[in-house]
Amino acid sequence: MNTDDSESVKPDPYAALRFPEFRAYLLMRFFLTFGYQIQAVVIGWYIYHLTKDPLSLGLIGLCEAIPAVSISLYGGYVADKSEKTKLLKIIIGGMIACSTVLYLITLPTLSSRLSTAHLVGIIYMMIFCIGICRGFMGPTTFSLMSLIVPRALYPNSSTWNSTGFQIAAIGGPAAGGLIYAFAGISFTFLLILIFLSIALCCIFLIKKREPVFMPKESIFESLSVGIKFVFGNRMMLGAMSLDMFSVFFGGAVALIPVIASEVLHVGAEGFGIMRATPAIGAVLTMLFMARHSPMNKPWRNLLIAVTGFGVSIICYGLSTNFYLTLFFLFFEGVFDSVSVVIRSTIMQLLTPDNMRGRVSAVNSMFIGSSNEIGAFESGLTARLMGTVPAVVFGGTMTLIIVSVTYFKTKVLVPLGLKEIE
Repeated sequence: MNTDDSESVKPDPYAALRFPEFRAYLLMRFFLTFGYQIQAVVIGWYIYHLTKDPLSLGLIGLCEAIPAVSISLYGGYVADKSEKTKLLKIIIGGMIACSTVLYLITLPTLSSRLSTAHLVGIIYMMIFCIGICRGFMGPTTFSLMSLIVPRALYPNSSTWNSTGFQIAAIGGPAAGGLIYAFAGISFTFLLILIFLSIALCCIFLIKKREPVFMPKESIFESLSVGIKFVFGNRMMLGAMSLDMFSVFFGGAVALIPVIASEVLHVGAEGFGIMRATPAIGAVLTMLFMARHSPMNKPWRNLLIAVTGFGVSIICYGLSTNFYLTLFFLFFEGVFDSVSVVIRSTIMQLLTPDNMRGRVSAVNSMFIGSSNEIGAFESGLTARLMGTVPAVVFGGTMTLIIVSVTYFKTKVLVPLGLKEIE
């Protein structure tokens, strides 16, 4: 009997995972993110323990954002014209060197000889160096993923890439809080070094690929091409702008150490659970989206997701109950994950192969920097108006940004995936 032509073939949710190099790429991203998340959580808790100042948490983000933003465009240029696996080995090697310094200065034999000011200063210096590495990391990993899976699988690979990231983001904060509470900071940094080393080893499982971009113009002319491409594409620019401002004002998650300590009065264990909860919501949503893509009406779904994100942030700030706070943090992760998948898929589909590094660099300036600068904004507003008002202010500003974006981009709301390709 003939199959009805109108019957649609169910997509393979594991299609991208059937490529061995993509699996190696996912493992590299997982262990890199897992180690980085543990490090970010532990540094935040340790810095606040040393200083008792919310602004010091914001300065962590600023120290990382300044070099990441400053070098990201050049990082995209280098990523486009370089062999990606070799560049990644150098980048992760630099991160391992920085984490080694952090491990050494937290050993009791060294930390006891350093003043609080010296300890904090060295930590900020290493965060600055990690920010330099991140300026090259984003464009390079984005470019590499596009080379190891077929174009038809970009939505599926973006979903799995985001899922792997969120799974690491679940384990990282929870593990960071618990290991720090029960084993101390030095042992935690030793584990971070192990995870980063595993990520480095995974790169050796990915074949070298010659760059498809060989610049003939000057570096400044080459960079301007990438910038003009982004600003000339309404949907890509809109997605980047929306995500940048929502993450900037929704960076109140950086204040979780203060909320945990001063509002909810839970220890390092509770802090770790709070830090992991958004990622739990995110990864469950990612697994759902592997079978049910949000790309049927991408712009409409993106606006809905960012609206839900803003509402969740406001409710999280107003909550004084630990379990209710976890509930709102869970949905913050749910809505954020939808936004991430839609934005990353739009970027993968609309970016030419020979411009992926430079376009990703512009994206890093929009999105990557907004995470760290948003953390600084949250720390600064918490210092000026108090922790709870700062969180509510951030969520409210996110809703205002969504409203303005909706009225500016109504024409994009009804478009489906085929219309944007």
